[in-house]
Order: sequence, then structure tokens, then C-alpha cells
Amino acid sequence: MTIAFDPIDLAGLPLKNRIAMAPMTRNRADAPGAAPTASMAEYYAQRASAGLIVTEGIQPSVVGQGYPNTPGLHSDEQVEAWSKVTDRVHAAGGRIFAQLMHAGRIGHPSLLPDGLTPVGPSPIAAKGQVFTSDGLQDFVTPKELTEDEILRTITDYASAARNAVAAGFDGVELHGANGYLLHQFLATGTNRRTDRWGGSLDGRLRMVVETARAVAEAIGAHRTGLRISPGNPFNDISEDGVEETYGALVEAVDSVGLAYLHLLESSDRTLTNSLRKNFSGTFVLNPHTPERVTGEAELALIEDGTADIISFGALFLANPDLPARLAAGGPYNTPDPATFYGGDDRGYTDYPALAPA
Repeated sequence: MTIAFDPIDLAGLPLKNRIAMAPMTRNRADAPGAAPTASMAEYYAQRASAGLIVTEGIQPSVVGQGYPNTPGLHSDEQVEAWSKVTDRVHAAGGRIFAQLMHAGRIGHPSLLPDGLTPVGPSPIAAKGQVFTSDGLQDFVTPKELTEDEILRTITDYASAARNAVAAGFDGVELHGANGYLLHQFLATGTNRRTDRWGGSLDGRLRMVVETARAVAEAIGAHRTGLRISPGNPFNDISEDGVEETYGALVEAVDSVGLAYLHLLESSDRTLTNSLRKNFSGTFVLNPHTPERVTGEAELALIEDGTADIISFGALFLANPDLPARLAAGGPYNTPDPATFYGGDDRGYTDYPALAPA
């Protein structure tokens, strides 16, 4: 029987266990030029006992930024700073993928330079507000991307992927979930286009599929993963035909030969099982655990074959040595939501590890 503490081959990359650190926005990139900091290097290195670390969302371009103090991978300065993070993780025996996240319509002009404004597949504003340096602001109506701008955005993803490899990352994960740009193209509520980038099911899939292809061509499919969240309403997303959309998407990206598919699960385990069956690469699952964090109980999903790898979010945030704690049955530090987003090293690098046996 396969268990979570067994090694796994991720498209040629050996991982020491099947426990992943899920991507989590932390808003600590407060260095000039949206570059990662020494504290960020410490944070990720502390968690290098994971089989795989997936970073917080990293914008592939200036206009892709959606929140304050989120890092980028579109400048030489950022590449150099990220190389210090990956060096620390690798020195500690870890593996790390950069999550590339273009926020699309989620953001605000005050977060962007040079008169830029958030963009999206269609000029439809999200309901609600976003946190900015000036406090909460209403979402604005995004600029509808032209076809030329869509193609440039795909090129931005590929360029950021090359930068990730230059910075020492083991690969990249495309963020196609949680209501950000790639998800906005997939969703019927945010994509009202009538050209080849919308309208039909194939049209709505095109942005994700073409981005995956471009990144795979740039750095290799074996270094490329994709995260999706079918039916997730976060960031004012509405989706018709969820099963049809994601069944077709998984079939399309499977032909690219991606290293893994990372599913942020809804309550529909039937859909999870279907997507897992139809994806031939490694299947990473962030399980649906309402009203509690993903924990020990979800390790059984490796044993019963539901997933190849389980990703942990808040529990990994608060427990830098989570694999050891899972193996020992605890104890666990409690995550402090007040320190999740922004601030200093409190609630970031000061969660204690277990004392040596």
C-alpha cells in the first residue's frame, strides 16, 4: 500500500514524500521592485521537508498584480532575489515550484504603475472590494483584453516561467483557480466574449490550454503544473456546466503532458474522481474539508488512490515541519489568521518546529 510518506517521481523529479505545501498568499514581498525578501527565503526553507513546495502566487507581469506586496518574476532583480529563496530550499533538501498568478480583474489601479488598470476577458467588474495600500477599494471594471494583448499575456507567462527556471525553481504551477485571470477565461460569468477566446466551450478553454502549451514549450511540460478549482465562487466567479468544462479542460491539457494537475476540491468528490481518472500525470489534491483545515485524516486519500499527493495550506503555514508532525500524529501549532496577510515575521517565520527527539 502506498502511503503519504513514500517517495514519488514527479515527471522525473524525485520527491521525498507525497505531502505538498499549497500556495498561500502572504503579502510579505515589501522589498523594492516586488522582489522576495530574506524573510521569505527563511519561510520557505523552514518548510523544505515537504515533498513539494508551491509558492504563493507570483505575478508574471506588472499588470498581473492584484494585491499589495505580492512578488513578481518579470525583472532581473526579482530573478536574483528568488534565486536566494530556491538556494535555501535546495540546501535544506526541498523541491519548489513557482506559482504564476495573473490576478486579471481582481485588483485596483492604485496597485499598478503608469496608469495601468486591471484587465480581464470581458469588461465585467467583480462584486466586492479589494485590499489596497489605501484600505479597501471597490473592484473596478477591467479593461477587456484585445487578442494581441491576450497573446502578449501568454508570452508573459512563458517569459516568467523561463525566469523561474533561471532563478532555480524546479518548475512552475499555473494558477487557473480562485477567480484569477485564467479562471476568468474559463468561467461563463466572467467570459462573455464572442471571438475565439470565448463564446463556445473550446473558446473559454483556449486561454488556459494555450498558456499551458506556451509554458511547456518554454521550460518543458515536465516542469509545468496547473491548479484548478471547479465550481469555486471565490472572487465573484459563476460557472455554468462545471463538469463539462473541466472534463474538457483536463482532456485538453493532458495532451500537453503536464507534470501534474492540482485540484482545489469543491464538495463534489465524484468530479474529483472523474478528473483524476482522466489525467495521466501526477494528481495533486487540496481536499474539501469544510470548517476545518486539511489534516491527518486526509492522508488516507493517498492510501485509497484518490490522489498521488495531498497539499496542505494553513496547517503547513503554522507547522514548518508538518511531515514530521503528521508522521508523529501531532502536536500541531494553531494558525493565527490575524498574521496571514502582511506584517512582519510574527506569524510567518516564528512558528516553532518540534524539539529533536
